[in-house]
Amino acid sequence: QVQLVESGGGWVQPGGSLRLSCVASGFTFSAAAMAWLRRPSGQEREFPRELVAHITKDFSASVGDSVRGRFAISRDNAKNTVYLQMNNLRPEDTGVYYCHAAMDMGPDRGIAEYWGQGTQIIVSS
Repeated sequence: QVQLVESGGGWVQPGGSLRLSCVASGFTFSAAAMAWLRRPSGQEREFPRELVAHITKDFSASVGDSVRGRFAISRDNAKNTVYLQMNNLRPEDTGVYYCHAAMDMGPDRGIAEYWGQGTQIIVSS
């Protein structure tokens, strides 16, 4: 059974930092591209979700324009875990953050995608 379990969310004041963790199980973590996406505060629909950061199975990392210079993504394949380090948080970073995995299952099966349940971030004074 595939699981992505996020942790590290909570309340923080503007300018503060948090680190999210996502522990994966039930699939070959080292073969998956991992990402963090968020659903902004006030958006009731589950989708769309904003891509915050992405890291390939080869450790090539990228972050979205709105968080560049403040957020960083990393992964530890030995721990089946992907992290999101968030610094200098702003009120507009408030939302639900989701861990996402994507794995190429080959031409016959396509891309397998998995989601975590999400963790809430509130940035407020």
